[in-house]
Amino acid sequence: MISTQSRSDAQLVWDHHLMHHDPRPCSVAIGLGSHDLGVADAAVDLYQRGMTPLIVFTGATSCTTRARMPRGEAVHYRERALELGVPDSALLTEPRARNTGENISFSRALLDEAGVVVSSVLLVSKPYEERRVHATARKLWPGVEFVSASAPVTFKEYLASIQDDRMVIDMLVGALQRLMIYPAQGFMAADPVPDEVTAAYERLRRAGFTSRLVADGTGTPF
Repeated sequence: MISTQSRSDAQLVWDHHLMHHDPRPCSVAIGLGSHDLGVADAAVDLYQRGMTPLIVFTGATSCTTRARMPRGEAVHYRERALELGVPDSALLTEPRARNTGENISFSRALLDEAGVVVSSVLLVSKPYEERRVHATARKLWPGVEFVSASAPVTFKEYLASIQDDRMVIDMLVGALQRLMIYPAQGFMAADPVPDEVTAAYERLRRAGFTSRLVADGTGTPF
């Protein structure tokens, strides 16, 4: 059972991860691979609304996606986009990235190789990865403007869609930890965390939501 306090703390952490950017037309959208096909759906929606002429899907597999997406996250995302009517000519696939830093750097290299001039990027991720992805991109790809985007769902709606509340809260906690420790390790730009969010994070850690944490100060990007 997940306590009322933990659910309240998770809501606070969820709210912090959202950046509330208004989508606008950008050179390209990058859909970051994960267990959630909703990321592909959100990227397709932005394409169909005329926000980008091109989508890059990036991602190999991880411990949470091997069973769900055996052909790789980017490949499954691409297949979903094709099902939803996006033409193959508007899709690029980057199938090797295994962490957020590689999602950004490998996608950048792919676009350079394809001769795509990039001045702005729609970063499409799970809702609770918006801030982490944005901070990573700012560090690794200077001179480009980034807009964070995700499916417009509430925390309650997202939990219902995934149907694994503990996994989602574990991931919320892990994403926040990385925001707190990765800037010092050079993996992302600094993005301060308010005290009340830090306090919620500490309570969730004490409550056992720790499966997505890395060793403080020594973690490898995930």
